[in-house]
Amino acid sequence: MGIAQEFKEFAVKGNVIDLAVGVIIGGAFGKIVDSVVNDLIMPVVGLVFGKLDFSNLFIPLARVPADVPHTLEAVRKAGVPVFAYGHFLTISLNFFILAFIIFVMVKQINRLKREHEKKVEEPAATPEDIQLLREIRDSLKKTSS
Repeated sequence: MGIAQEFKEFAVKGNVIDLAVGVIIGGAFGKIVDSVVNDLIMPVVGLVFGKLDFSNLFIPLARVPADVPHTLEAVRKAGVPVFAYGHFLTISLNFFILAFIIFVMVKQINRLKREHEKKVEEPAATPEDIQLLREIRDSLKKTSS
């Protein structure tokens, strides 16, 4: 079997395709979480902590020229190395929100699976008329033997 054939078999397996779909959806979902954090949560957190903007929290690791504004973008553009802990806080918050959302989703999926398995395991109750017919049949067998 050639390498091309082996690769084809590998690539068309369900797990690989499922993984590819998951990565694509995960990337799009990550952008949604970024927007939720940057556009909805961080402004509220900033408001609570005195209009604090986490994205501009940094410590310059070298002298900042006097004519450069004290914003992360401007300082980086000036070539000054920075310890950008505000960006790290934002990314960490993104991670925890994403992890919590995934936790809730997996928890709900597992609950639905358990409910489905429970329904599958429980045989449907025999209708009353069928049960009565069986009893009549069984009693007729007893009397005829």
